[in-house]
Order: sequence, then structure tokens, then C-alpha cells
Amino acid sequence: MQDFFAAVANVAIAVFAISSMLSVGMANRLREIIEPLRHPRDVARALLVNFVLVPALAFLVTWITPLDGGVRYGLILVAMAAGAPFLIKLSEAADTSLRLTATLLLLLLPVTIIYLPLAVPVLLPGAEVSALAIATPLVLTMLLPLAVGLWTREQWRTLAARLQPIMANVSSVVLVVVVLATMIANLDALAMMGWQAVLAALLIILGAFTTGYLFAGRDPKRREVLGLGTGQRNIAAATVVASQSFGASSTIMTVVLTSLVGLATLFAIAWWLRQRRRERHPQPSPPR
Repeated sequence: MQDFFAAVANVAIAVFAISSMLSVGMANRLREIIEPLRHPRDVARALLVNFVLVPALAFLVTWITPLDGGVRYGLILVAMAAGAPFLIKLSEAADTSLRLTATLLLLLLPVTIIYLPLAVPVLLPGAEVSALAIATPLVLTMLLPLAVGLWTREQWRTLAARLQPIMANVSSVVLVVVVLATMIANLDALAMMGWQAVLAALLIILGAFTTGYLFAGRDPKRREVLGLGTGQRNIAAATVVASQSFGASSTIMTVVLTSLVGLATLFAIAWWLRQRRRERHPQPSPPR
């Protein structure tokens, strides 16, 4: 039964990523997504927090927390992988800029593909990483659907306007399937994970969000997007590396655990950001 739900989760994750990226592509124009990348300081900040500061934070947390080697490696792998499709739903929950969200994903995904095969063998000696194995699912389920969505928006604007809300609704429904199927498929293994692993994952997620939020500058939407984008790590890429290098072990279970802790924590933060904005900028009451 757990094998069945594991298969469902794998398919649902791919469907979620594809539908989410299609939705974002169909809602925006390419030049609007690329424009923020013309600001070198903002690009440097995003790269610094995601590929230097968050991995450094993971090393610190796993050093001060009593963890076995497999759990430690899993947390560090998660911290090294950036650019996750779940960021789109987090941004929707926070009611922040989906355009900036697409820009951040467009920046982080290619860098993750290049960064992991180079950095993992150095930071985690003994690990072997295939760049092609990492690149293939990320390109097929994220970058390619985004490109298709953007192209559809440019060529057939009316069609894109009709399909975009459908893709958004599909991704919302499939996200629920992803979470439930992942939990059921890994229920026994997750129950064996100690509280230290949960605490360490929570510290890394909260620390990553805070780091991204503080380094994003003064613009509120940039702070929200970079905070959520830095907090939400790329679980798909981390899982590929964990499977290649460590097989079925506590490392893979740690990646799964961190994904669930991250989703629960960051959706709560996204809801808080949304409520705070509404309190600061209440909508005027309609005239009677």
C-alpha cells in the first residue's frame, strides 16, 4: 500500500510542478520576468543567501544538534538545493508577486543544476552526483513548462487567459494529493525520526526564510518572495542526490521530513504575511 502511495506522490509532484509553471508562464510576459534579473545587486543577494548562507546555516545547525550521519547529510542536501515549484503556491498564499516568484525560480533552477554536482562532492565527501539526473526532471517539469506557458501567452493571449486559471486550480488540487500521498507513503519511517531531526529541520527552514527576508532590501514584495523562496528548498533535486549517493536510508527520509516541515512552516508564514498586509493596508469599505 505504501508503494502505491509513493508512486502516486511521484506522479502528483510532476503534475503539480508542470501545472504550476504553466500557470505562471501563461499569466506573465517573458520580458516582465527577465527585467528584475537586470539588477546585479538583487541577483547577487539571491545567489548569496541560497547557495552560501543557507548551506552554512545547515552546517551550523547540524553541528550543534545531536544527529546521526544520514540525517545530517539529508539536512545539508536540502539546504544546498534551491528553486522549488511549491514556492508558487506559497506566494499565492501570501498574496505576493507571482512575477517576482517566476523570476526567482528562473534564476535559482539553472544555478542549482550547476551548483549541486560541483558542491556536493566537496562538502559531503564520498557522495557522487550526476548532473544529468538532476537537470532532467527540473528542466522537464519546471523550465520547459514555464517556457511553454510564456510562449502560449505571447502567441495566443486569449487561449492563455482561459487555460491559466485551469492550471492554477489543477495545481492547488494536486498539492493536497502530494502532501497526503507523501505522508502516507512514508508514515512508518517518519514515525521513527527523532525530535532532534524535526527541530533541526525547523531551525534551518526558519533561518533560511529569515535570511532571505532580511537580505532582500526594503521592498516588501521582494522581501516576501526572497524570504519564502529561500525558505522553500528544492526537495526534488535533494531527493535525486540522496537517492544516487545514499540509497534507501535515513538521508532520504530526512529530505522527506524536511519537505513536510517546510511546507507546514512556510504556509503558516505566508498566511501571516497576508494577514499583516491586510492589517496595514485595509481595503476601503464599499459605499452604501
